[in-house]
Amino acid sequence: MPVRTATATWEGPLQTGTGTATAGSGAFSVRFSVGTRFGEEPGTNPEELIGAAYAGCYSMALAAILGRAGYTPERISTTARVRIQQVEGGFAIDRIELETEGKVPGIDEAKFQEFAEQAKRGCPVGKALGGVDEVVVTARLAQ
Repeated sequence: MPVRTATATWEGPLQTGTGTATAGSGAFSVRFSVGTRFGEEPGTNPEELIGAAYAGCYSMALAAILGRAGYTPERISTTARVRIQQVEGGFAIDRIELETEGKVPGIDEAKFQEFAEQAKRGCPVGKALGGVDEVVVTARLAQ
């Protein structure tokens, strides 16, 4: 299996410096700062990138579970909300909310909910984030 890489560089002091995160594949290079991470400045931040990774991994995991059960999803769309909070000694990601919607012909709501919870436990990015206190999944079928 391949090993994926990313690089992050920070320049300057924490409060006024800036960082750049770059995918090893060249797919993206994004800037971040204290203002984009803890304030409302436009731009990205590490938590947003974690959310994108988790949402993508989760959607793929759910598609795999559905496929193994004989269902062919037309679409799975997942939004991840990653919360960072100040805690004793610094900051921590303490909650991630995954909101997913699936368009899956022939499946009932109860079975979809069951598979959505399985995907939360089976996604490799979710496993890597095992130290997060709370991961909540809200799943619904598209009409």
